Amino acid sequence: IMGRIGRVERTTKETDIAIAIDLDGAGSTDVDTGIGFFDHMLTAFGRHGLFDLSVEVKGDLEVDGHHSVEDAGIVLGRVFAQALGDKRGIRRFGSVALPMDETLVLVACTALPGFAVYQMPVMLGTFDASLAKEFFIAFAANAGVTLHVRLLAGENAHHIIEACFKAVARALREAVESDPRLGDELPSTKGAL
Repeated sequence: IMGRIGRVERTTKETDIAIAIDLDGAGSTDVDTGIGFFDHMLTAFGRHGLFDLSVEVKGDLEVDGHHSVEDAGIVLGRVFAQALGDKRGIRRFGSVALPMDETLVLVACTALPGFAVYQMPVMLGTFDASLAKEFFIAFAANAGVTLHVRLLAGENAHHIIEACFKAVARALREAVESDPRLGDELPSTKGAL
């Protein structure tokens, strides 16, 4: 697996977004969404997935953060799918139970077909915590991955959402890693994904 790099730009009446990713990077990030907490989450996503990630979002923040966060999920999903390519030689499945202080989050994923189950009943200061769910749903649908994100324990909203982003990144990292035993084969008994 070589050259798993993608770049997507998308402009609507609500947002102007450019995202680039290298799935085989070292976790270096350059993120500017105009939403401090979301920048923090995407930086954690890149770092813990070891994805080199560049994100620039200009959105209608005078309305609220919804369009910026959801549209970033759409574009990140598309760039992730572009970089992943035909999915030959990958592990396909990934999972992690990630502790962060009092919080424990379980994430399981597969590199197809594009569905998210996200259960996080939290609110977080000026960041509408429900936007994390919108982000993951948009990301999964556009990346062609299935995500299950479950809160097993936790009280602090910041810890919960941050643990989700880190856990999703680590599970995805595992799922898209090259499997040397698989070679250039598709990770499926059907011979097709």
